Amino acid sequence: MNLRRFNFSLAILAVALLSWPAAVTVSAQQYNENLFKGMKWRSIGPFRGGRVLAVTGVPGDPYTFYFGGVAGGVWQTTDGGTNWTPLFDKEHVSSIGAIAVSESNPAVIYLGTGESCIRGNISYGDGIYKSTDGGKTWTHIGLNNTQHIARVLVHPRNPDLVYVAALGHAYGPNPDRGVFRSSDGGRTWEKILFKNDKTGAIDLTFDPHNPNVLFAALWEGSRAPWSLTSGGPGSGLYKSVDGGNTWKHLDGKGLPSGILGRTGISVSGGDSNRIYALIEAKESGLYRSDDGGDTWIRVNEDQRLTQRAWYFTHIFADPKSVDTVYMLNTGLFRSTDGGKTLTLLPAPHGDHHGLWIDPTNPMRMIDGNDGGATITVDGGKTWTTQYNQPTAQFYHVSTDNQFLYYVYGAQQDNSTVGIASRTDEGYIGRQHWYEVGGGESGYVVPDPRDANIVYAGSGGGYLTRWDKRTQQEQDITVWPMDSAGHGAKDLKYRLGWTEPIVISTHNPDVLYTAAEVVFKSTDQGMSWSPISSDLTRDDKSKQEPSGGPVTKDNTSVEYYDTVFTIAESPVQNDLIWVGTDDGLIQITRDGGKSWTNITPKGIPEWSMVSLIEASPHDAGTAYAAIDAHKLDDLKPYIFKTSDFGKTWKKITDGIADGAYVHAVREDPSQKEMLYAGTETGIYISFDDGAHWQSLQLNLPNTPIHDLVVKNDDLIVATHGRSFWILDDITPLRQTSAQRNDEMILYKPPTTYRMHWPLFFERRQPVGENPPRGALLTYYFKAAPKGPVTLDILDSQNRIVRQFSSVEKKKAETPPEWPDEEPPQERIPAQAGVNRFAWDLRYEGPHELPGEPGAELRERGPLALPGNYQVRLTANGKIVTVPLEVKLEQRVKASPADIQKQFDLAIKIRDRVSELHETVEEIREARTQLHTLNRRLGEDGRFKPIVSASEDLDRKITPVEEKLLQVNAKSSEANLNFPVMIDERLHSLQGSVDSADAPPTQQQLQAFEELSQQSGPLIAQWKQIMSTDLVALNDMIRKESVPVIYVAPPGREVQPTKAAGQSQ
Repeated sequence: MNLRRFNFSLAILAVALLSWPAAVTVSAQQYNENLFKGMKWRSIGPFRGGRVLAVTGVPGDPYTFYFGGVAGGVWQTTDGGTNWTPLFDKEHVSSIGAIAVSESNPAVIYLGTGESCIRGNISYGDGIYKSTDGGKTWTHIGLNNTQHIARVLVHPRNPDLVYVAALGHAYGPNPDRGVFRSSDGGRTWEKILFKNDKTGAIDLTFDPHNPNVLFAALWEGSRAPWSLTSGGPGSGLYKSVDGGNTWKHLDGKGLPSGILGRTGISVSGGDSNRIYALIEAKESGLYRSDDGGDTWIRVNEDQRLTQRAWYFTHIFADPKSVDTVYMLNTGLFRSTDGGKTLTLLPAPHGDHHGLWIDPTNPMRMIDGNDGGATITVDGGKTWTTQYNQPTAQFYHVSTDNQFLYYVYGAQQDNSTVGIASRTDEGYIGRQHWYEVGGGESGYVVPDPRDANIVYAGSGGGYLTRWDKRTQQEQDITVWPMDSAGHGAKDLKYRLGWTEPIVISTHNPDVLYTAAEVVFKSTDQGMSWSPISSDLTRDDKSKQEPSGGPVTKDNTSVEYYDTVFTIAESPVQNDLIWVGTDDGLIQITRDGGKSWTNITPKGIPEWSMVSLIEASPHDAGTAYAAIDAHKLDDLKPYIFKTSDFGKTWKKITDGIADGAYVHAVREDPSQKEMLYAGTETGIYISFDDGAHWQSLQLNLPNTPIHDLVVKNDDLIVATHGRSFWILDDITPLRQTSAQRNDEMILYKPPTTYRMHWPLFFERRQPVGENPPRGALLTYYFKAAPKGPVTLDILDSQNRIVRQFSSVEKKKAETPPEWPDEEPPQERIPAQAGVNRFAWDLRYEGPHELPGEPGAELRERGPLALPGNYQVRLTANGKIVTVPLEVKLEQRVKASPADIQKQFDLAIKIRDRVSELHETVEEIREARTQLHTLNRRLGEDGRFKPIVSASEDLDRKITPVEEKLLQVNAKSSEANLNFPVMIDERLHSLQGSVDSADAPPTQQQLQAFEELSQQSGPLIAQWKQIMSTDLVALNDMIRKESVPVIYVAPPGREVQPTKAAGQSQ
């Protein structure tokens, strides 16, 4: 999107986890995946769509549609766009350029991977995939080296006859381009239209009434790091009337002369002779043929249709109406008079690339644009939301220091985002993120002292300072001179598409940014001063205007010879490392007074230094991620120095070819533990880069453009699947020391006492919160042979909660709310890493079988802040680690206040337990009394016993009925049957537990009153057992009949008297 100051909202070979033998140690510093495979990434969103080119649906099915993200994989909806489900997360690549469903067998789907709108941040593909079960499973079927595919066509009556328009490599010549055909469902392929190694096929269509008639558009389009080319002698329009066996070049006869750029082509379903073409040329415009392509006329030269032709030039004829045609550019246009006049449709977002029209009902369409996929069922009047697709493309990631921390980044073709890493509501929704200034392509960095202040950038050097309190963003651009349309060589400063922003860790008043020089500000961007000369190669031949030979396109994406990354050493003041997009690394050790070129040997010439990481542990150590894919080199490059750049070492062993590197980071707590974000996923090294292995786990295969470690969490900025977090990476940090143990219990990080909702609307498209409470991680080399227990002990070594791998026998009540989330009780005990979250609650009250909502109601008090022990027992071995629980930072209550709350909560819990035990004993007695009466009632000899039994039954019933509402069998039965003591105690428990605060006076009084009411009733039952029941049993014994015996209900953990924890 060509928006220089986008500060508003618009409505790969992936590496699988390595498999190793059973032994934990694999090589010098590689570890068995079992050491961490139980860890899980979670998506936090935002749920706001990213760029989409490929869309399709199922003819005649009003609910099923598909889209392919440019780096987000394949998604399906079966409810008309309300919800989308990913189908392609574990395949080798994530960039989808084309998708087609067989009309004759909708279970057959073909995918062309690698997007063909070749902007500067494109991802590559590896050919064609096929599904024969509606997208559930996929098979790779060839054309591996095409990299970018523009269109896939499936014969309407033969699902095995497939055509592919392949653009080929975007950054270099290659022979795997042109039009391909398979007649056997993708088992074999033949190239049926080819021009040369620089020209690929950009569009392909056939006559809906005669699929032997095909039209193909060839395009000579390519990229270099410093330029874009759209057009050349290879571009042209071709027609076949024999299914692609032979082709005719269409030239002249009304078509534009001279060099052609990109062309879009479509045949009307209303008349096979009506052909529409959007053509980039000196005489660009919409062309139409009314005789099957023999002759042409230009019917519209509106620049809205042909601007940025290399990125758009999409056209789709209506499947029924001869005069209706759709043209896609920044807007979605429709003409109903053969292209003469245009109507702009109100599709959301902008920059439209893909359109599928249901041939059985043209009112049904799906549109793919730079904001996601959207569906209309009324011919374009209304459209479904794009805020249900977590396919955002982020460039970089940062975090703030608030509690709870937020995650920041700039989303391609949208706005900047600040989004919660977790929330109090149990999920991360639209209300938990906001825009923070800047635009689509830059860095976003919050002030470490004040999260209300955020610095954000965008293309062309646009830089803002945003204040959340005022909701205003101030333009603090280094040189606020609009550069659109100009080549880099004409500018005062070469401010690029992604301008670095750094806040000094030594002095947060200091900011750094860069063009070809590094700038410094000491007044929040109100003024800037260069602290370097030109640090790039400054090759003027690579600073010419971009685009052409037909249409220029200068957005700052191709501005070259710029400083692309800045890293200030957190260890040593005035030590700054920079990397340039033309392959240089420079260093200053005196705050910019002098600079030294320290570029390592082995960096491909003209490659981009994507990111430099200054070690947080050692001043002389730095890591450099080098990206050479824009030179048609997909190999990974990471270099390390330990002597301020005097010598460097390449460290990429274990990272696959094709996984070119965007970012490298060193763990701030564990020296020499590294993370690498690559085009095909994320890697980890435990030995300073000597060996790498995948850390993909459940993370979808998608480009990782940046990553950051915040406290004990690892956050990644994906360039196709929004933000993801790996919670609590302490097991990774502890892996090295414990890799050969049979059983490991990892020390958990400090856990904050928080309140969580019992249930919430989880069906809406929202980001995922971390597990509630303390996340406990443990490892078994082999699955334990017997039960495993996990105990939580207080500072006095008393068990406050006990969990087991054996399922507890619990009161079973049918669920009533679809979003209920009962607490986790059974711990996993598999071979490898296991994770379990203790919800920081003590054991709950004794459960009463059949009580409505028992799983959600019977919760123990929240644990006091203090020191605890976690004890793991398995195979006769015991391991114990400490756990610290703290009051969350937003809470101002004193320890004494929280102690008072805890004391009352314990008393309520124990009173509920006593009440439940009493009721359970009454019910057990009643059951035995009824059994006795049935057995003896027919025999007149036992009439005195039966009579006494019935009297006893009548005597105990009022006790139970006063203790709890016996008629309540559902959550809202209390609206019909008055609540009794039990229900009121539960309600009071929730009242006391509602916030981190001391109990109110009225809460204390309410408990006292309920205790006074329940105490006599419980005593009455005990009196009945010791008198009436004893008397009845004496009568029974005389007749040699089994007596009534009521055993006290058992408890796994005995009631605990209120006891404080160490503070």
